[in-house]
Amino acid sequence: MKQFFLLVERIISRVNASLREYDFHVDAYINAVTDPRKMLEYYATYAVTSKHPLRLHFTGSNIAGSYFLGKCYVHDSVVYKSDLRGDELKRKGDLAMGVKQLPLTEDEFILIRNSFLFRTLIHSRSHNIETPEELFVRNSVAAHYSNIHGSTLEGCYLGVFATVDQMSLHSCVVGDFSYLQVDKLFHHVIKPGTVWIEKDEFSFHYTLPSEILRRYITFDADHRPTGILFDFVDGKKADFDRIYDNIKIGKLRIPATSTVNRFSLIKGRTKIGENVLISQRAYLDNAEMGRGSNAQENTFIVHSKLTGYDITAHGAKIIHSQLGENIFVAFNSFLNGKPEAPISIGKGCIIMAHTIIDSDEAINIPEDHLVWGFIGSPSDLATNSVALSVLRQSRELSIGDMTFSGDGNLFVEGYRATIHHILEHNGAFYSRGKNRGHAQDHQSTAINTIQPYHIGPRQGLYPSISIEP
Repeated sequence: MKQFFLLVERIISRVNASLREYDFHVDAYINAVTDPRKMLEYYATYAVTSKHPLRLHFTGSNIAGSYFLGKCYVHDSVVYKSDLRGDELKRKGDLAMGVKQLPLTEDEFILIRNSFLFRTLIHSRSHNIETPEELFVRNSVAAHYSNIHGSTLEGCYLGVFATVDQMSLHSCVVGDFSYLQVDKLFHHVIKPGTVWIEKDEFSFHYTLPSEILRRYITFDADHRPTGILFDFVDGKKADFDRIYDNIKIGKLRIPATSTVNRFSLIKGRTKIGENVLISQRAYLDNAEMGRGSNAQENTFIVHSKLTGYDITAHGAKIIHSQLGENIFVAFNSFLNGKPEAPISIGKGCIIMAHTIIDSDEAINIPEDHLVWGFIGSPSDLATNSVALSVLRQSRELSIGDMTFSGDGNLFVEGYRATIHHILEHNGAFYSRGKNRGHAQDHQSTAINTIQPYHIGPRQGLYPSISIEP
């Protein structure tokens, strides 16, 4: 595997060079997770549908266990058990960021170069006005279960469970379990557990206390991640092995208007309603998915009911919980209910990204509330939630460790518009041939498998392959 190890060394050198001003080195993280044997065990898959442009090209890379959809290019990179989901990439002629003078001259594509992605999701479309045809990740490292959502990266490190959303970053270190949506960041170090949303009209900021974060995400002496949240996800990964043994999904009653990806895991008495989308690597066990609901990549819905039109965003986990209608559970949230201490969430609530609800008592969240931070008991709702009606009327708000400034009504309406947009794109409103979305367009997906060299100096790398229409 000589060439594979040379590839990893080159990636480390490039990323370290980009982050040299912080004396930050990615060697320990990459060395802790790089197991050459694993790089040979798993094939890569390319999904083909009639609704999405077809092109996949990779060279000099390892893409073990990864899932690709849409136009994707991977060069001199390690992309391990990651999802590059290009079903929302812009098409030729679309306007870049809505600017009339900037129509795309070609279909948008995902580009990975000189980077190391480990169990990472890439989705959405570029929000970088300078490169509207490219959703790129260059000279960067993304750790376990990080989300790159409509964000371009160059020379960056994303920590475990970190999310960057609709922005561009250059030479940044994003701490573990942080969520960012701030347009652009150049040469920043973001503290672990930070949730930071910054627009011209408003600003939301919260940082999870370090003593709480360490309980859920920390590192052992060998620099391997551990903690309550990581161990929950890591403990389920073996369950996914069987779904890679067969190309066809097992028997499951699925309405004709819904899609269950064959690389999702469905257990127990799970019920799938109309217009439901279940993405790859979603884990459902005794789950009830009401009409128009979805489970996106790396989500877990266990012993829980989603009444209808509920969104489980990338990486969110819902356990022993009951959700009313139109609830948004954002990126990497951890709703850890118990049989004796369930979580109940009223309709219209917004659970902010990277929220942790973990209590030994029942938690009941009233309808139309915004929830954030850490809730370890019912009393924590006083400092980690607010009625949307109150937020709408606010210009300055400080509750517990959360600070908000700007137009509260625009903040709420922005989330409402985002929720409607997601439901619309997912096909939640499909009826009688109208309002098609992912739940309908992904039904006829065909899967192609791709394998690496198993012997010789290129062992662990994949042959240079181009799949085109």
